[in-house]
Amino acid sequence: MSVSDQVVTGERADLLATLRRHRGFLRQTVDGLTDEQAARRSTVSELCLGGLIKHVASTEERWLRFAVGGADAMRSEPVDWEGQFRMREGETLAGLLAEFDRVAGATDELVGTLDLDAAHPLPSAPWFEPGASWSVRRVLLHLIAEIAQHAGHADILRESIDGTKSMG
Repeated sequence: MSVSDQVVTGERADLLATLRRHRGFLRQTVDGLTDEQAARRSTVSELCLGGLIKHVASTEERWLRFAVGGADAMRSEPVDWEGQFRMREGETLAGLLAEFDRVAGATDELVGTLDLDAAHPLPSAPWFEPGASWSVRRVLLHLIAEIAQHAGHADILRESIDGTKSMG
């Protein structure tokens, strides 16, 4: 039975609703854009709207690999640190959104089944406290913050492309 078929209540329902809400804000920001607009850098940064969609999907997928299998699972796929924020030749907004939706669906399924108290040591990195561990719950809270932050970035980028505001 998938999470979409079962009734999820309590904390899991709250986590799912919040993840879906912030993903929806990010998705709404790119509504109606052409591939050219989604690939446009509208500020001095490397960010483009399609790149943000791609980054959020790949980040969510990496963190869920961590939630299931720890740091080694998180690092099992190489990360294109520069390309993840840009649309590459041949990438389309529709394709990036399809991947975003696939990852979101997989995450939602895991939220319905994973032990939220299960924890893994974080990978070694200068931005993590040495020896710290994160629970699945903390990973999900981190993803919510990550998605919300990037939805805000996306709103600024969209407004600078065509004046459209996601909110307000």
